[in-house]
Amino acid sequence: MLTNEQKIARGLEMADAWKRMDWRGIADMFTPDGVLHSMMVEPIVGREAIYARVSALGDGLEQIELKIHHIGVVDGLLFMERSDEFTIRGKFGSAPVVGILEFEGDLIKTWREYYDRAHLLKAMGLVQDFDQAGRH
Repeated sequence: MLTNEQKIARGLEMADAWKRMDWRGIADMFTPDGVLHSMMVEPIVGREAIYARVSALGDGLEQIELKIHHIGVVDGLLFMERSDEFTIRGKFGSAPVVGILEFEGDLIKTWREYYDRAHLLKAMGLVQDFDQAGRH
């Protein structure tokens, strides 16, 4: 079991992996049967499926930073309120997000993301949702 401080450290490590665009490192922070669930679409289940999704997000991505405003542990879950700022295909965008991480040992079992999907797609300069294209 991770302490609250260790959970916070893992959340910060995850944010750093996104900044470095270390897709393999991000996926490897999950359990083999881990879940990445953007709440408005079907969950991505399994470490390799998560890797496929996050690496697909890297297509055209020039930089990304998960700017954490508040982070803390409530009832054993790690909550991160943040703004995701990115440049994709020369266009800067940002989206407010709340992420909730549930751990199993020192790995992420479930990562739930709450954000306005239409806002994110517009910020990315997209007119069509990329959800199905990122699933393998």
